[in-house]
Amino acid sequence: MRPVPLSPHTRQTALDAMEQQPLDVLVIGGGVVGAGSALDAATRGLSVGLVEARDFASGTSSRSSKLMHGGLRYLEMLDFRLVAEALKERGLNLQKLAPHLVREVAFLYPLQHRGWERFYAGSGVALYDAMSKASGYGKGVPLHRHHTRRGARKIFPGLRKDALVGALRYYDAQVDDARHTMFLARTATAYGAHVASRTRVVDLIREGGRVTGARLKDLESGRELDVRAAVVINATGVWTDETQGMAAERGQFHVRASKGIHLVVPRDRIRGEGGLILRTEKSVLFVIPWGRHWVIGTTDTDWDLSKDHPAASRSDIDYLLEHVNTVLVEPLTHADVEGVYAGLRPLLAGESDATSKLSREHAVSTSTKGLVVIAGGKYTTYRIMAKDAVDAAVHGMTHQLDRNVPGSCTEDVPLLGADGYEALWNQRHRLAEDSGLNVGRIEHLLHRYGSLVVEVLDLVATDPSLGEPLTGADDYLRAEVVYGTTHEGSRHLDDIIARRTRISIETFDRGTEVAREVASLMGDALGWTDDQRELEVEHYLKRVAAERESQTMPDDETADAARMGAADVVPVATAEGGGAGPGADTAS
Repeated sequence: MRPVPLSPHTRQTALDAMEQQPLDVLVIGGGVVGAGSALDAATRGLSVGLVEARDFASGTSSRSSKLMHGGLRYLEMLDFRLVAEALKERGLNLQKLAPHLVREVAFLYPLQHRGWERFYAGSGVALYDAMSKASGYGKGVPLHRHHTRRGARKIFPGLRKDALVGALRYYDAQVDDARHTMFLARTATAYGAHVASRTRVVDLIREGGRVTGARLKDLESGRELDVRAAVVINATGVWTDETQGMAAERGQFHVRASKGIHLVVPRDRIRGEGGLILRTEKSVLFVIPWGRHWVIGTTDTDWDLSKDHPAASRSDIDYLLEHVNTVLVEPLTHADVEGVYAGLRPLLAGESDATSKLSREHAVSTSTKGLVVIAGGKYTTYRIMAKDAVDAAVHGMTHQLDRNVPGSCTEDVPLLGADGYEALWNQRHRLAEDSGLNVGRIEHLLHRYGSLVVEVLDLVATDPSLGEPLTGADDYLRAEVVYGTTHEGSRHLDDIIARRTRISIETFDRGTEVAREVASLMGDALGWTDDQRELEVEHYLKRVAAERESQTMPDDETADAARMGAADVVPVATAEGGGAGPGADTAS
């Protein structure tokens, strides 16, 4: 399989192709489920289009706890099927599908009661390990271990002595969710899918009682186009009800949004190896190692305000700090918080008012002919959700096809960057010597690009200045900005700062100091004028200022009002940037 860049030229070609030729499947929504559905359909030999109103993973799929896990707490709810399914998917991604993006992480679970709790929790974790091995994809994931209080505090010295009587240590996996979702979209493109971000569905096309396509608007150029498709898949997450409403019929289920916020703090503020999992009165709290940082989360509260930009309030931040500080030797303060992000989980609405008790399982609706709606679920099981959605789509188009459509094969389809990753990891010292970069930098790049790291290093070889780190965000190279623009579909400043990299949550300035340098590099690749570069920087600075203000507000309503102070406006692209500007055809 030959990698295909998500370049400006590729995007334009995709829009033209979707307008000119009817599709078998049009997928709406560029989150993990939509991108996964596009990949599933394309690898079955179907003609596929994927459109996203903003950037890939710009909604829920870039704002998760960044875990690919089995869901240990669902064992307590006796949901064995969901746990078994998720553990298989976790192992698949670790071993085969995305070993460059998914890696194991250890968690310490402090015990607070003697005797019964060790037996109770230990039995659950032992079952978790057994189910992982039974899935056939548990190879390499270490088994859990029991620790005394002293042993646990050797692993995690930052824990208060009175916060535990002992502990269990078990293993799960973590993922850079935004990059993983982008890799799904790019892999779908490599298998022939037509993929376009910044393309909004403004209406569904209906003929008789059947959905036969959608009217799209290219938000970069203002162009509108009609795309015909045998089946449309609605994979819009928390926006499901709104998109479903375009069909002018009520769906079989409704989606409620649950807000979860996370804090990012420097790694040196908490002394410990691996992560922590703590019980709260409502759910669980994770302290997750994330490079030179910790991610702390999450909350779980109902949200019925703006879905485009859910806001974290001061009370949300206080809640997390209060709970994590109950177990830390050195308490965290607001001054320690580098980044904050809030996301919305799409939950299938039930009778319970508590969002933490709504279903994390998914459902597929085909109540409107020609329209498949997929909702609910969790990040880890995206592939199963995509398979079920495409299965329903294939069932709905059988009378329109003159051939049999094979079943899903994505269990055996690694993402771009996976093939050859292990060999390049073994050669990382040679890569460092050849590129002039240090081994630590090469390892960081391999974890972000896998075997596609050679494409990034080619940029550095061509222009050595791109091998320099970004000023004020030295975890990332200048080459990564250029590559994110020419190969990974980035169209605007926050695409790079918030999702292709995680600078927006990993620096105390939230990426404002690096904004002009990133705009300069992106502008060179996209052919931006000086005015366009200034517009991009101004837009990003306003976004950060609005987010900071929202995080000082006492509740959801005032936080939402503050966040909406920076409008969700896509800056008007220049003529060069809207099409195939300089650098657009450099990718191959």
